[in-house]
Amino acid sequence: MSELFRKIAPVADELGELFAAKGYQIALVGGSVRDVFLRRIGNDLDLTTDARPEAVLDLVRGWADSIWTVGIDYGTIGVRKGGWQLEITTYRSESYDPASRKPEVAYGDTLEGDLARRDFAVNAMALRLPSREFVDPHGGLDDLHAKVLRTPGPPERSFDDDPLRMLRAARFAAQLGFTVDPAAMTAMTAMAERIEIVSAERIRDELDKLIRGAHPREGLTILVEAGLAAHVLPELPKLRLEIDEHHRHKDVYEHTLIVLEQAIGLEENGADGILRWAALLHDVGKPKTRRHEAGGRVSFHHHEVVGAQLAKKRLTELKFPKDVVSDVSKLVELHLRFHGYGTGEWTDSAVRRYVRDAGHLLDRLHKLTRADCTTRNRRKAQMLSQTYDQLEERIARLAEEEELGKIRPELDGNEIQEILGVPPGPVVGRAYKFLLEMRLDKGVVGKETAALALREWAEENGISS
Repeated sequence: MSELFRKIAPVADELGELFAAKGYQIALVGGSVRDVFLRRIGNDLDLTTDARPEAVLDLVRGWADSIWTVGIDYGTIGVRKGGWQLEITTYRSESYDPASRKPEVAYGDTLEGDLARRDFAVNAMALRLPSREFVDPHGGLDDLHAKVLRTPGPPERSFDDDPLRMLRAARFAAQLGFTVDPAAMTAMTAMAERIEIVSAERIRDELDKLIRGAHPREGLTILVEAGLAAHVLPELPKLRLEIDEHHRHKDVYEHTLIVLEQAIGLEENGADGILRWAALLHDVGKPKTRRHEAGGRVSFHHHEVVGAQLAKKRLTELKFPKDVVSDVSKLVELHLRFHGYGTGEWTDSAVRRYVRDAGHLLDRLHKLTRADCTTRNRRKAQMLSQTYDQLEERIARLAEEEELGKIRPELDGNEIQEILGVPPGPVVGRAYKFLLEMRLDKGVVGKETAALALREWAEENGISS
């Protein structure tokens, strides 16, 4: 254990001696202890103490490089020391009023009492400082070895105190690959509705961490099976009611999880939250657009348009930033566009429009489109992959020739006004749009040809100087 804790020993021991000199207790706690045993410790450390927040502030002034008090109402003081980010929280317990969305904080007096109110036993281990005494009253180390999430006390009491812990169970499963203890899973299923008292922001944070985890399928499966998804992400369990139109999977839900996993496999620089959310939500429009066709076939016409609207609504309600909402919903809207490409029938104009509409999301759209191929027919999958390879090659060629990402009309607003002899206003906007469409259709034609076409367009539309 001394070997495992060697990395954090200098700052931890120094802080422990600082508190001990003033008669206070302090201990490394929670996820920091868990992550040390998992050999995934970062530079963020969680500590707990019997000192009240005001006393903590007095102790770390002069020792810390910087201090922040944004969490002081919940007993937490933030500290930076060298390359370490520390959060020091007074021993506490928290619970929810049945009608409240915010936890009520009460300070405690003992480390053991603080550990007893932690969410899971694997997060209820501590290391007293500076003595380095290991404290594990609830068998967290055994649970860590077994890769199981179990509450320190009765799960019903734990989840009633803070319903967000039910989502945290799914999140930890996604991040660590752990399973949820059967008793905890039973309590989660019975108490799923209780999650509705938790604020959208806290739910969003847990869901986003889950989707970015190493094993998001495991976390999502827990949400759906426990009935939590019906309250926080209801579009997901609804997909289980839909049979894939190609009958490749038992339901669209299973197809969605495969697409998510395949999208993750295409990531190049770590977890891409935008891509993962788009993969998860790409087919949420199918339940509303299902139609039964002749011969027992099922269709979902325009489900990408409806899905984009639903994705935008859900992510907005979860308080995601506007740029995230916009990017994810745009990818959902565009995810079927490639299937109009056929075997390469698109004109250069169509390829330009594909690039223009995707904009900065083009690379993610490439990944989402490839991930959306889940057919078990190897020949068909290979053909789709080769066709998309061809499309990407055409995009690269046109991009090299025409700077596709910066497509603009060959005449700007000032030139349009000069040629038509009109002031700024709606006419200039209409003319600009006409020239942009011509640019997309014909590529670069030169300013002279563009000006001639503009004059013809103005005459046809009754626009005079």
